[in-house]
Amino acid sequence: MELGAFSISLAVKDLAASRRFYEALGFQVFGGDAAQNWLILKNGAHIIGLFQGMFAQNMLTFNPGWDQNAQPLAAFTDIRELQRQLKAQGVQLLHEADEHSTGPASFMAMDPDGNPILVDQHV
Repeated sequence: MELGAFSISLAVKDLAASRRFYEALGFQVFGGDAAQNWLILKNGAHIIGLFQGMFAQNMLTFNPGWDQNAQPLAAFTDIRELQRQLKAQGVQLLHEADEHSTGPASFMAMDPDGNPILVDQHV
């Protein structure tokens, strides 16, 4: 199962302080909007999303249809197909993509240890 680009989305208390910390580790702002309380930082192939006040805990994030540079892939498995495959394996979803839609959509699952996993397709 190809899930697309991977990043960790961090629920931060202070966006500016977190940005300074991760920049000290060599990360650079890659996207986002600090005025809206979120930034995406990158160090090589490693991507971290910093989100202040948007969700309660850290989560793993996958972006079908994107490479690690947020560029569209020529071919990828659509999020609705990924959702069908997971549901067929008995994975319970907290939020589902509309099976009758096309294009951007998302679904969310929780791993056995309570870690949220967001699958978020932007294309």
